[in-house]
Amino acid sequence: MFYLSLMTDYLKNYMKTRLTYRSDFWIEVISDLTFNLMNLLFILVVFRHTAALAGWSEAEVVFIYGYFMIPYGIFNCFFNLWGFTERYIVKGEMDRILTRPAYNLAQLSLENMDPSSLFGSLVGAAVMGYAWSQLDVAFAWYDPIVLVLMVLGSVMIYGGIYISLAALSFFSDAPTGILPLMWNIQNYGRYPVGIYNKVIRLLLTWVLPFAFVGFYPSAYFLDGAHYRSIALATPLVGAVFFTIGLFIWNSGVRHYRGAGS
Repeated sequence: MFYLSLMTDYLKNYMKTRLTYRSDFWIEVISDLTFNLMNLLFILVVFRHTAALAGWSEAEVVFIYGYFMIPYGIFNCFFNLWGFTERYIVKGEMDRILTRPAYNLAQLSLENMDPSSLFGSLVGAAVMGYAWSQLDVAFAWYDPIVLVLMVLGSVMIYGGIYISLAALSFFSDAPTGILPLMWNIQNYGRYPVGIYNKVIRLLLTWVLPFAFVGFYPSAYFLDGAHYRSIALATPLVGAVFFTIGLFIWNSGVRHYRGAGS
């Protein structure tokens, strides 16, 4: 209840700030949606030149991309740590966070919360729904429950990986520059892994499991006969990587000695 009340207060402050500059808010929303729609357009252009991508049809790949947008939007809303190094380590704002009674990572997540990112998740759900209507895929009563569990697992994978990368700043005096590289790698998860070679498939499945933020959960609904087992591992993989991320983060906080003079 304590953290729920904190989230409510932070959300109120966010809305007050955004409503003061409404144009900036809607420009940001439109910009994010335009970026996502351009990625979708790229997929559609690819299928103007081929009937299938590693055996996956246009509607199936669009379905995968729609799913990919849902956990990514939620992750961006609650784990918006892109500027962590510059703001909290270089400028010393981490000292302020550590003087407060709430858990430090929860504070960072709440004060950098970006609810506008959830519009991307809503668009992703709409894209999934449209693609599903074009596919001859059965719908079971428990599929919405499975979808929620899959999305939760995917969000935890995002969170675990990016929390780990942000925590590296506790051990380094300068930004690592890894985040832009990781952002590019994560986009591989929005396509069928069959289009990649064995090394990249292994990387995307077990090392940096971005295949679990797009392809594998989607494949559960599209081709459960072949991918059901590995797709159902999504929540477990998410829990493992999120736990690793928290461990690295807590170790980094203990290593942190405060801003210099």
